[in-house]
Amino acid sequence: MEAGGECFPKQRQVLIFFLVLGVALAGWESRRYSVMEETESGLFVANLAKDLGLGVGELAARGARVVSEDNEPRLLLDLQTGELILNEKLDREEMCGPRDPCVMHFQVLLKKPLGVFRAELLVRDINDHSPEFPEGEMTLKISENSPPGTVFPLKKAQDLDVGNNNIQNYSISPNSHFHVSTRIRGDGRKYPELVLDKELDREKQTELRLTLTALDGGSPPRSGTTQVRILVLDVNDNAPEFAKTLYQVKVPENSPVGMLIIKVSARDLDTGTNGEISYSYFYISQEISTTFELNNLSGEVRLVKKLDFETRSSYELEIDAADGGGLSGRCSVSIEVVDVNDNFPEITISSLTSPIPENSPETEVALFRIRDRDSGDNGRMTCSIQDDLPFLLKPSEENFYTLVTNGALDRETRAEYNITITVTDLGTPRLKTQHNITVTVSDVNDNAPAFSQAAYTLRVRENNSPALHIGSVSATDRDSGANAQVTYSLLPPQDPQLPLASLVSINADNGQLFALRSLDFEALRAFEFRVGAADRGSPALSSQALVRVLVVDDNDNSPFVLYPLQNGSAPCTELVPRAAEAGYLVTKVVAVDGDSGQNAWLSYQLLKATEPGLFGVWAHSGEVRTARLLSERDAVKHRLVVLVKDNGEPPLSASVTLHVLLVDGFSQPYLPLPDAAAAEARADPLTVYLVVALASVSSLFLFSVLVFVAVRLCRRSRAASGGGCSVPEGPFPGHLVDVSGAGTLSHSYQYEVCLTEGSGTNEFKFLKPIFPSILSQDRRNKSEGNSTFRNSLVGHNTSS
Repeated sequence: MEAGGECFPKQRQVLIFFLVLGVALAGWESRRYSVMEETESGLFVANLAKDLGLGVGELAARGARVVSEDNEPRLLLDLQTGELILNEKLDREEMCGPRDPCVMHFQVLLKKPLGVFRAELLVRDINDHSPEFPEGEMTLKISENSPPGTVFPLKKAQDLDVGNNNIQNYSISPNSHFHVSTRIRGDGRKYPELVLDKELDREKQTELRLTLTALDGGSPPRSGTTQVRILVLDVNDNAPEFAKTLYQVKVPENSPVGMLIIKVSARDLDTGTNGEISYSYFYISQEISTTFELNNLSGEVRLVKKLDFETRSSYELEIDAADGGGLSGRCSVSIEVVDVNDNFPEITISSLTSPIPENSPETEVALFRIRDRDSGDNGRMTCSIQDDLPFLLKPSEENFYTLVTNGALDRETRAEYNITITVTDLGTPRLKTQHNITVTVSDVNDNAPAFSQAAYTLRVRENNSPALHIGSVSATDRDSGANAQVTYSLLPPQDPQLPLASLVSINADNGQLFALRSLDFEALRAFEFRVGAADRGSPALSSQALVRVLVVDDNDNSPFVLYPLQNGSAPCTELVPRAAEAGYLVTKVVAVDGDSGQNAWLSYQLLKATEPGLFGVWAHSGEVRTARLLSERDAVKHRLVVLVKDNGEPPLSASVTLHVLLVDGFSQPYLPLPDAAAAEARADPLTVYLVVALASVSSLFLFSVLVFVAVRLCRRSRAASGGGCSVPEGPFPGHLVDVSGAGTLSHSYQYEVCLTEGSGTNEFKFLKPIFPSILSQDRRNKSEGNSTFRNSLVGHNTSS
């Protein structure tokens, strides 16, 4: 057996074994076994495993099977013992007819690896048929003047058996005029001849009846008889003669019924009844009588049944022409059936392997056999498949073909192939047969999961609820089955300080990401990590994607007022000279917001005022200025409520209360006045007394504050050159405010209200940021500064 193509490394050992086995079996010619016909099924025929040199059970491992030429299951192979067993009772006459010897060809197919071994089963004949004459009585007309030794052919008997079981000789019942001689024709058939031993005398005996016996050579022998009626005739000296002794004609097998095959013709020189000719079959079998019809008067032979070249390719007819005087002539008609292309090719699939792993370089897919019952070019065939498929056809012995893959397949490119095997004969017209087989490609884990994006950006609003679904990642795998089942996981972060396990979690099945706890924009604005996607193949393949989580600011921080302080201590009073012009800067409200973006955009507005229209607040800077010129009729003390509001949704706000004192000049002492409501009640003496008492207490308190401030200023002047306020050493005083956030002021600051040195009337005041003590001295020197504003208190905002 010839193997085509190159074997890939994994099949090298199998190929070596296959070649060794082929060499070993090269000398194993077609082995012949024999069995008697009519033997009951179950008969042991041979031990194929022993004959093939295979061990017990190796036939089953290699997928052995027996295939006969006509696909009839007459033989059964026991794969466990290797015994070939007769599967049914065989009838030699039904299988082979007159053909001798009767040989049934079959093949032994081995699949793994491929092997084809030919064998034959000889069906031996038994003497189960007796000779039979075509007629129960035959009539001979013999002229009385026939000389002794004249031979008269007799119709031979038919025995379906062959060899010695066929007819061996003929005999005739004892008589004084004739004996039978057995003749052998060129084809080996035996037929009887009646030989005249003694002249006949019609006047003495006009008719004789003899028994002709045909005897075969079986054990025990069988016989058949027929009656021979001999009519003694008057003298007829001319026998009919045919124009040809042998007629030859070719008839296509597709000839229609009723077609004239041939017309034979004979003539007789006699006249009268001795010259009247009638035609008849000298010998006729049952098959010929049902296939051809002979006209007794015209000698025309016509077709009465369709011919089939594959069943029988030729016929021999013997036609006798007899005159009325008892003489006859004989001719032979040889009819050759011409084959026409009337049989489609046949395809028999012996084995089919599906599915096929996609990474197999070359794999046997199918083993099949083709045949065409026609002959010549009508029986020659070509076999092919589609050109655009990664498969090849490799011819083998006895019209066997192997369908193999042409290299490795890719299931992701194509998972199923519909292969059409086309077998076309070379006849005219050409006939073809197609057989479709479906080959599926099984998956191998050769594709890693692929994310839909290399990087994902997710946005989460701060103050989220725990276990909030914040987004999803998605990866797909081009494989199938378990090789395409993707599981997701969080990979260790590159930043070891990032507590990823407490921030987010991922659903391993669908890639959904969840925030494990509430996020705070002011504490953590963004973080990133990597997500892995792995399939369930073996070995598993994986890929990674980057996930960035951006915390979106929520308006969860109200504005915080840095100045003036609202810590429950004595309120700060702003001094405004009555000579101030419109737009005079009274003070500046300084506030910050811990949020970012528009949530930290602050706006200011005057919410309440003792005297509306006298003061105004700039919306964006927080500066409080006079709206008009002051007059003597304006109250001395004013209370302003300023609202600080951010731009969030919903907006958050804070309010601050300012106390403004109108003075004639900065040289007069700062004396707190009673409330405006009390000043308006001057007409009431009791109210006046109360106001005076309150003013006295306030003056005393204010004097104490001034003394305290002066002492503090003196202490600072020792450490600083110039008249500004210095940053105190050590811990900050309790009235300083520490503000932390990420809004207008992004770092922690502390503010202190200071008076200029040497001024007892609070002519200048300012607000200065003081850094936390945890900063280094160099940074304190760079960030520390003095800012002095005349007639107002301005908040100075410094970013780090």
